[in-house]
Amino acid sequence: MTRLHLVRHGRPRPDDRRAAEWPLDPSDEGVTKLRRSGVLPERGRWFSSPEPKAFATARALTDGALGLVDGLREMTRPARAWLDTAEWAALVRRSMTEPDTPAAPGWESARATTERVVGVVARIRESCPGEEIVLVGHGTAWTLLVAALTGRPPDLEAWERLRLPDHCLLEVGDETARVLASWGSWADRA
Repeated sequence: MTRLHLVRHGRPRPDDRRAAEWPLDPSDEGVTKLRRSGVLPERGRWFSSPEPKAFATARALTDGALGLVDGLREMTRPARAWLDTAEWAALVRRSMTEPDTPAAPGWESARATTERVVGVVARIRESCPGEEIVLVGHGTAWTLLVAALTGRPPDLEAWERLRLPDHCLLEVGDETARVLASWGSWADRA
């Protein structure tokens, strides 16, 4: 069994670039609170999405070695005109309820995102037998990963409640996975 910590990045600082290029907001205190919460392992193997907001979150959470893994990036989406929160949430929900169809032009399908992330996480687990693993990445990708590992549909309500940053702990075996600490539960310890 592997203890797998999923960390959603801290609050980004949006600008005119694609969301995949946004930096972490330097005024965000949530990452410091997560680090101090005690939910992250003192020892473990750390891996991050290469997106700036995720990498900066990981750097702020650990002083140790950190591997950058392209496959941990968020669902691919093009630069977009600004949408209001409801429009954006509707597109993400559609992507998860219709996994074979991109929710909008240029979007990666949820099925493709799931296959990419599940595959890279399996390779990371194989390379780190017996070690706790911390993965720093993104809300949609993590929602799809948790669904795939637990054999359940994507939890859209949990996705909508995700914090910036957030943490979820899973225990993952060869055939089964279970959630040990759900999204947001770390905040009670911060």
